[in-house]
Amino acid sequence: MFKTAQWIYTDKTAESACPIFRKSFTLSEGLCNAKIRATAFGMYNLYVNGKRVGDALFAPGFTSYPNRVQVQEYDVTDLLQTGENTVDVLCGNGWAVGFLGRGNTNHFFSEHISLRAEINMTSADGKTECIGTDESWQVLTGTLVESELYHGDIVDMTAEETLLGTALTEERDVATVPDGGVPVREQERLAPFKLIITPKGEKVIDFGQNLAGYVEVRVKGKRGDKIVISHAEVLDSDGNFYTRNLELARAQNTYILSGGEDVFKPTFSYQGYRYIRLDEWPFEEVDLSCITSVAVYSEMKRTGNFLCGYEKINKLYQNTIWGQRSNFVDIPTDCPQRDERLGWTGDIQVFLHTAAINYDVERFMRKWFVDLRLEQKENGAVGSVVPGVANRGERTSTAWGDASVVCPWELYLAYDCKDELEANYPMMQKWIEYMHNAGEEEYLWLGGDHYGDWLASDAILCPEVREGATQTDLIASAFFGYSVSLMAKVSRALGKDATYYEDMFLKIKDAFQRIFMKDGLPVLYPKYDALSTTRPVKALTQTSLVLILKFGLYKDEAERVALAKKLVEMIDENGGRMSTGFVGTPYILEVLTENGYADRAYDLFLQEQSPSWIFSVNRGATTIWEHWDGIKEDGSFWDHCKNSFNHYAYGSVFEWVYGMALGVRVCPDGAGYRKITITPHPDRRLGFAWGRIDTRLGTLEAKWSYQAEGIRYDYTIPTGCEATLTLPDGRVMNLTAGNYTFVTEDK
Repeated sequence: MFKTAQWIYTDKTAESACPIFRKSFTLSEGLCNAKIRATAFGMYNLYVNGKRVGDALFAPGFTSYPNRVQVQEYDVTDLLQTGENTVDVLCGNGWAVGFLGRGNTNHFFSEHISLRAEINMTSADGKTECIGTDESWQVLTGTLVESELYHGDIVDMTAEETLLGTALTEERDVATVPDGGVPVREQERLAPFKLIITPKGEKVIDFGQNLAGYVEVRVKGKRGDKIVISHAEVLDSDGNFYTRNLELARAQNTYILSGGEDVFKPTFSYQGYRYIRLDEWPFEEVDLSCITSVAVYSEMKRTGNFLCGYEKINKLYQNTIWGQRSNFVDIPTDCPQRDERLGWTGDIQVFLHTAAINYDVERFMRKWFVDLRLEQKENGAVGSVVPGVANRGERTSTAWGDASVVCPWELYLAYDCKDELEANYPMMQKWIEYMHNAGEEEYLWLGGDHYGDWLASDAILCPEVREGATQTDLIASAFFGYSVSLMAKVSRALGKDATYYEDMFLKIKDAFQRIFMKDGLPVLYPKYDALSTTRPVKALTQTSLVLILKFGLYKDEAERVALAKKLVEMIDENGGRMSTGFVGTPYILEVLTENGYADRAYDLFLQEQSPSWIFSVNRGATTIWEHWDGIKEDGSFWDHCKNSFNHYAYGSVFEWVYGMALGVRVCPDGAGYRKITITPHPDRRLGFAWGRIDTRLGTLEAKWSYQAEGIRYDYTIPTGCEATLTLPDGRVMNLTAGNYTFVTEDK
């Protein structure tokens, strides 16, 4: 990867300072090609003769630093010149060195910023020259005084460039690998929506959209004057700026003016916000035209779209899109605002299906899968945060660790990437065996430290409880069965013998029936979390019924029918509302629809009281919330901590919208939309529903609409796709490439 370059660093800067590593050299005439390779422990921006190279943010990306760092390569031929040249590399702490994980402890992966880079040049006569990082590189400080991912940037345009000396070299036991990710770039630019003077007298700007990114400020003012900007997602019930949910993240940028024309924005940090507060603003008036909100996220092609006749659902869909944008920043994060922003495996496990419809996420996920594999323990355990962080996500929990099986399978269904499925197969096998050996029963997962049905509302009598009321032993054993059933499908897709996993699933089902079922309903396993004194633990919950039905753990068809009926009864007893959390919610509408209760699924989908999807829409949300009731009816907050207003997990409902309301589902033996089923479930309350997916084969469209003559269905099938259409009137048709229209009676 590198010919001569060494790792270099400096011990002359303060802990939060941003060093510049510089190399000057003379170039004779005849250059025909020049490339720079670079990586860092920390983040870096590359400059050649004062010009920024590329436009990607946060290089080299967030990876499993104990194992690997990515290397980017840039063509800089046009930026070099005959004579004197200077290469500058500005560095910041980033993920590897700075504050990371709740608790704000730094240096998880490195005591200091390190850089490794080299310039490879070829002249017209074929001569080559390589200049690599070594002790001859100078170290300086400049106008970027401080940059921390959670806390923000401090830029002082009055600061003089100061030479600290030359670099030190060191050895690092880490693999340097080609960049396999998707670059993070500036995306949408939003003008301010309005200026607010809060009851406290604060100057607050509302951009009208919660997002991940930063604010760009263009000003000309007095040299030495200061601008200080804080960020927030919401205002409190009194209309004041609210930052308590950011916890220890300062989310504040400070800019000291040069006296000339200045353009300020962060370099190595970003914020999650809708509102900014001008803590210091050295002008009498606030000229909104000089302030712009810039969304930043990984470069992904938009592939999906949805529209219906119910405006609140359209808003929910847009909120889901913005939630994905905000949390696909190099890795799939949980939230962009507080002192977290980590790769929680449970969140992406429930959302990836929807994510792969909305955007082309294949390369994005492939990069993350490498670290998922690298961080799996020898015994097969998978942590709940990847890349791992020492004080976060060390628990091995069901539904989180199952991302190691569910996510590769979902990516394969979307993109027919059999090579990636093959690459992840050993990891998937090890996770299955970890569950197989985890409990006192061979074919159940009993005990363990799980997240449960995270944030379910059925433990409402204990508001500090986040695991929900469903017994975690049942959840863990159910997911054991689910992942094993998927492994059978994976094995068949790869041409491997699936017998082992098919037999294992039957044994799990038998054991599940023996331990967790009595008279056709779930019962408590009387050990472990059933004995909890910190939360109510129940056998019969909406989530327990949903998982049994979804994962096929019922005894027979009669039991399936009875369980589905019981689920509807429990929803009715809860005022027609869900009580599910991260584990049960993604499947509840699907389970109702598949068991003949599509109308009840729509009832939940369109419910406006919390817990519901539309509740947050009615409260003015522009992204998906972490908690169903992050802001309550009375305007108070669920809690000041762990209360994100930009979490995508509950946006997974659009898997049901595409897959069951519109009815488009990929067949296990037709990955990449080579073979699909279309089984629409229309509902008059939406009026119409239309969806488009730009698949690898071409554009697939599905629509139903209520017309005077009945319900009309319109489909566009791309070349190479075989579709089996089942209409509500019972007609079944095989469709190939082309456009189709059908009409059924409105019953």
